[in-house]
Amino acid sequence: MNSEFTAMDIKAGIQYLSKIDPDMKKLIDYFGTISLNDDDSDYYESLVKSIIYQQLNGKVANAIYQRFRNLYPHNSIIDPQNVYQTPLKTLRSIGLSERKATYIQGLSHKWISDEIEWNRFACMSNEEIGLVLKTVKGIGQWTVDMFLIFSLKRPDVFPTGDLGIRKALHVLCHLDDLPVIDEMLEIAEKWRPFRSLATLYLWKIADNNISKLD
Repeated sequence: MNSEFTAMDIKAGIQYLSKIDPDMKKLIDYFGTISLNDDDSDYYESLVKSIIYQQLNGKVANAIYQRFRNLYPHNSIIDPQNVYQTPLKTLRSIGLSERKATYIQGLSHKWISDEIEWNRFACMSNEEIGLVLKTVKGIGQWTVDMFLIFSLKRPDVFPTGDLGIRKALHVLCHLDDLPVIDEMLEIAEKWRPFRSLATLYLWKIADNNISKLD
């Protein structure tokens, strides 16, 4: 069973990453202590959010996600049954592509039919969870990685399919070109078992459009 990434783990992770990687230490010193939010504790909604965010600019994706939430104003936790019964036309009207709207309804159907045993996730490995989630059309490894980091708070996840991470490694490691997957994994190997934390710091480079670390 994989435990959640706690505040204590973050503190230990910051100390470890700073000690073993001078470049990562610069990044940590620049941004200070960061933490994982608890906003994605509802598994279903977290997956919906990840589908919405696929291949979109963060601001655009967030706007669509807020419109999606506004479709269900009386639900603090969105009910998959309600989403499944929402016409595709309505989902399209908030800015979702037809493909993503279909993916979200497909996920909703699997959820309400108990095809996804989400209550077992805490006892499953990252790989096992990935196999389960990828049975849902529209969920690939990137979405799995986001779910593992933000919902399950798994401490050692490294999303090689994330363009922001590739760009961040290009800056952090002073590379001539964007790294390919094998290079990314080789670079990140030294960050085990805190690759999720390293990922959060790398996103800071991308989110703040940093082109050089002094």
